[in-house]
Amino acid sequence: MPFIRTNVPHHMSAPVRQAVVQGIHDALVHSIGMPEDELFNMVASYQPGDFACSRTFNGVVRSDNVVVVEITLRRGRSDAMKRALYEAIASQLHSRADVSPGDVFIFMHENDYSDWSVGEGRFAMGLVQNRGTGT
Repeated sequence: MPFIRTNVPHHMSAPVRQAVVQGIHDALVHSIGMPEDELFNMVASYQPGDFACSRTFNGVVRSDNVVVVEITLRRGRSDAMKRALYEAIASQLHSRADVSPGDVFIFMHENDYSDWSVGEGRFAMGLVQNRGTGT
């Protein structure tokens, strides 16, 4: 179960923020096979001056509209899967929310089932993954 934290510029509208969330979600579903009903994305905005970053680090041109995507998930994805995921997120945010690919900054934390409780204070390792019913 990935948990996503997405930081966006303060001026980004609610519909564009939702497009960012959906773009990240769809990239996770299609790139690493995450189930459709595993959507957990905490979105926060930052004001000018709250996020300092190089405009040119590693040859990437960045604007004042950087979207920071922090992904925490269970370890086990290959570098090729991660590469495909990062490319898919940048592509989705560009097409859905008009975010420049250079303004998409992604990093990942990996951990194990024992590091999660997904509800009711229950240890995730002891649970069988259940799909939501939509009710």
